[in-house]
Amino acid sequence: MKKVILITGGQRSGKSSFAEQKALSFSSRPVYLATARVWDDEFRQRVECHQKNRGPEWTNIEEDKELSCHEFSGRVVVVDCVTLWCTNFFFDLNSDVQAALSAVKLEFDKLVAQEATFIFVTNEIGLGGVSDNQLQRRFTDLQGWVNQYIASRAEDVYLMVSGISVKIK
Repeated sequence: MKKVILITGGQRSGKSSFAEQKALSFSSRPVYLATARVWDDEFRQRVECHQKNRGPEWTNIEEDKELSCHEFSGRVVVVDCVTLWCTNFFFDLNSDVQAALSAVKLEFDKLVAQEATFIFVTNEIGLGGVSDNQLQRRFTDLQGWVNQYIASRAEDVYLMVSGISVKIK
């Protein structure tokens, strides 16, 4: 079944756990597509903790930008997370919001053209106050526009609040 699902919320709101449960409800052999670049020991420990929490039924793939270079036909794929994926484009493209937005949209479209179910995990970083840091404001704009783009193409959208899912669409 071809489908796009978006799960959004704040940090530690339960997004990844909900995405994993949803994936396992669709498939006994889901794919976990991790987009993070590991930049320090503390973050490496977070990644290892996430990996330990998933069982052997998961196929784990690490890909920081070119998600569509992998073949997922007939599979259920959790993409975790859009925020880190956007970060990779943003910094590789010298913080050029428009270039990063175009690149992410193009890559997203190529990925979801595959006959697969994709569950995207993202952060709602724009719910807080406006940052006094220009770079953070620019990234928040990018993230918001990417979230809107994915949500507009998703069949289902969930907001996670304190571990509780709220269906938005």
